[in-house]
Amino acid sequence: MRNIALSALDLAPIKKGCTTSEAYNRTIKIAQHIEQLGYKRIWVAEHHNMEYIASSATSLVIQHIAANTKTIRVGSGGIMLPNHAPLVIAEQFGTLETLYPNRIDLGLGRAPGTDQETAMALRRNNFNTAYQFPQDVAALQQYFSDSNVDSKVRAFPAEGLNVPLYILGSSTDSAYLAASLGLPYAFAAHFAPAQLAQASAIYHQNFKPSASLSAPYFIVCVNVIAAKTLEEAELQSTSVKNLFAGILTNTRAPLSPPTFEVIYKGIPSIEQAANNMLSCSFIGDKETIRKELEPFIEKLQIDELMAISYIYDDQKCLDSFRILKEALTD
Repeated sequence: MRNIALSALDLAPIKKGCTTSEAYNRTIKIAQHIEQLGYKRIWVAEHHNMEYIASSATSLVIQHIAANTKTIRVGSGGIMLPNHAPLVIAEQFGTLETLYPNRIDLGLGRAPGTDQETAMALRRNNFNTAYQFPQDVAALQQYFSDSNVDSKVRAFPAEGLNVPLYILGSSTDSAYLAASLGLPYAFAAHFAPAQLAQASAIYHQNFKPSASLSAPYFIVCVNVIAAKTLEEAELQSTSVKNLFAGILTNTRAPLSPPTFEVIYKGIPSIEQAANNMLSCSFIGDKETIRKELEPFIEKLQIDELMAISYIYDDQKCLDSFRILKEALTD
């Protein structure tokens, strides 16, 4: 249990009073820090039309992180494949794998990663692309395969490269797909935890071994706010709670300093919705984090825990990743 793989998700959030460039610098600091701690990978995710999230050009952010680290795996959590032609993604990630051998992951999601109007702009009004997701995943696999050598359409420099694919999701649909394809599965419990247990059961029960994976590999992303004391962790957690309240009320704001009370205190509808979205959050000191995470990992058969830490203070954010590592390895 204590040797479970640890990784991180970072969306390059823009903090209150900071610039986009500073957001990228913070992501690099996190990547370098967790690399030294022995984390397995760091992923960034594709989001669009979000003023305070700087990871929209996901492939470029991956390249920037890989260029400023040495050993940690870097990838997408994920690329929203219906927004793109599979050929283009194969070319991009084939290029990344060529530049940074054996370090690039390609996580794939079905959702648009944005609002409906922006999705229309991305997909040029073709919403059928979402229904073609399984076929697009298969097309990507073909572009990376040596067997594509005789095809009229080939992806260079992707062809023949080992870029591992991961299916991402927040519902049972993605669990069935990952299982049927024999691919590793990453669940977004950090914002959509409702179907986590059901998705885990479906994935493990229906998994079919493939050429790339002989047994299920289940990654779960959760919110982690770890600090020296429980009181400090609770204080720091108000930043992410307030951030999610902004999402729920469509009043988005940058990642802001902690507050003594959450800004939605006393509004039952928002309190309930925020609590539901953040129910897979682990907040506390090292002992609390360990006590809560160990049974969670065992019950859901988690192979790799991916943490996202929306903490305003840069050093406290780095400390949180260190404390998490210590909680599961000491």
